[in-house]
Amino acid sequence: MRKLITYILVCTVCPAAYAQTNNLLIDKGNKLYEEQKYKEAASVYQKALSKNPTFTPGLFNLGNSLYQQKQFDASRQVLGATEKAATDKNGKAAAEYNTGNTYMAEKKWEDAVKSYKQTLRNNPQDADAKYNLSYAEEMMKQKQGGGGKNQQQQKQDQKQQQQKNQQNKDNKDKDKQKQDQQKQDQKDQDKKDQQQPQSQPSKLSQQQADQLLNALQQEEKKLHDKDQKEKGVPVKLDKDW
Repeated sequence: MRKLITYILVCTVCPAAYAQTNNLLIDKGNKLYEEQKYKEAASVYQKALSKNPTFTPGLFNLGNSLYQQKQFDASRQVLGATEKAATDKNGKAAAEYNTGNTYMAEKKWEDAVKSYKQTLRNNPQDADAKYNLSYAEEMMKQKQGGGGKNQQQQKQDQKQQQQKNQQNKDNKDKDKQKQDQQKQDQKDQDKKDQQQPQSQPSKLSQQQADQLLNALQQEEKKLHDKDQKEKGVPVKLDKDW
């Protein structure tokens, strides 16, 4: 899009005194506009309009200042008044062109198309209006579902993003299943370990263990002596002559 026009030369019907004063105010406002002090510039343009509400340069430049402040509704109102006040087609075309720009800034493609078409009715040679009209029509088609290559690319990008999201989801599900299985395996192992008999540590002291060992040895000795007694000990007999 072309840069907004800052100042437009038009004929006025103001008395000479008013015209001189307004021209001085317009010059001051234009300097502020060039310094990107749009709010201050708008204030100066409004001061010029207070002396003559139909002063076309003041209306046009005020509309541009409001545009730069992103006050698009207010800008369109002032530019509409500019078109009505303009006495030549070029002035009307310029006001309508900048109105189209406000719609473009808000992506209101259909309204922008109407404004640029009106611009070309007043100035059929306006190359910038032709370019912006073509762009706005293409964007309007895309919005309505009839877009060409750009919309196809958007659909392809959207499909790829959906596939990527699904893949990420599947990977997360697999990781969760793996973690759940590991937790279950650990629970099963813990349960199995609890069911196995545990060896009990000896509770005998060293003294008790020694006493028990001595008792076992005494018992074993008694059994051995008893066994020997039952078998009998061989006795040597005297020889009978």
